[in-house]
Amino acid sequence: MSSETQLAEFSVSAESNDAAQTVVETRGHEFVVDEPTANGGQDEGPTPVEYLLGAWAGCLNVTGHAVADDHDITIESLDIDLAGGLDPRKLQGRADDVRAGFQHIEVELDVESDATEAELDAWLAAVEERCPVADNLTSETPTTLGFA
Repeated sequence: MSSETQLAEFSVSAESNDAAQTVVETRGHEFVVDEPTANGGQDEGPTPVEYLLGAWAGCLNVTGHAVADDHDITIESLDIDLAGGLDPRKLQGRADDVRAGFQHIEVELDVESDATEAELDAWLAAVEERCPVADNLTSETPTTLGFA
């Protein structure tokens, strides 16, 4: 086996429809990112931060089931609720002394399983460690932003 790791690459392409709405395409799938009408959008899709929370929920689901398989745990049902708060003043250009992103995010998992409490605790720790979206939210990820 090679000592070089082959990265799984992901990409999206996006086009601005107007100041509040973006159409995103990936692997032949298309989705709309939009703002509520109160924020100048058409409310035709979730906001960027709602997609972020949804991405984490989806990743927790996939990772949770993969980890359960590895731990010989049967997941009968998995419900995931996420909620977070952010201070919009940075986005709006009204404050420089606050973060633009979420100030906090709470995640609650409701798991129906045949596992013991100790097994579920170990499962949850492994899910948190292995979830790529969680890793991106809780760790610094090098990014670049520039012109095409």
